[in-house]
Amino acid sequence: MNFASYSWARLALIILSTTTSLLFWNQDLQSADPVSPFDGKSFAAWTTLEGKPVSVGWEILDGVIHLKKEAGRSGHIVTRAEYGDFTLAFDWKIAVGGNSGLKYRVRSYGNKVLGLEYQIYDDAGAKNKVAPKNSVGSLYDLYEPHSDKQLNPAGEWNHAKIVVQGKRVEHWLNGKQIVAATIGDEEWKKRVEASKFNDVPEFGLNTSGKLMLTDHGSEVWYRNFVFETKE
Repeated sequence: MNFASYSWARLALIILSTTTSLLFWNQDLQSADPVSPFDGKSFAAWTTLEGKPVSVGWEILDGVIHLKKEAGRSGHIVTRAEYGDFTLAFDWKIAVGGNSGLKYRVRSYGNKVLGLEYQIYDDAGAKNKVAPKNSVGSLYDLYEPHSDKQLNPAGEWNHAKIVVQGKRVEHWLNGKQIVAATIGDEEWKKRVEASKFNDVPEFGLNTSGKLMLTDHGSEVWYRNFVFETKE
């Protein structure tokens, strides 16, 4: 074979291979475009922490996500997609004495999977007095909700909203804003240092991540997800 012809043929093969890889990369990017995390019918947008389909413990009945109370933990579940800036409104209710939460901008920190958390909790049914920064509606262990928050009791529906826009985070409960925080400012740094996350480098500073529904051993329900991504 002529050396020049061979070289051109090899170059053409490399270009074709690279182009094919780029096409697959673009397809992956397109398939990863954020979509609403819950269609009211299935867990198609969710997996276990191990990346497996959601099965044990979690169920969907009449458009409601339900974590059943079982002898063992079913495990947290996370979205397949990652989200940056968004508004998420949803209804939730918790069993008496229950503890759960919805996390966002979830990522791996070494061997831990962590995120910012909208705390879902039965304040009135807690066995021990709960610290304000760990009470329902809080940005868990960082920012306490307003003391005048309007909360329906365990077993009744509450309406929540999470707004994430750049470094600005808001938690809403039953129509009222109860938490506002600016990620990375001096107040944020002070609160992280005083929290359980003080040994996690750059905790919460990522600009995107998955959503997580937590399993802390309590029965919990979610419905009416209204999701909007922001530019």
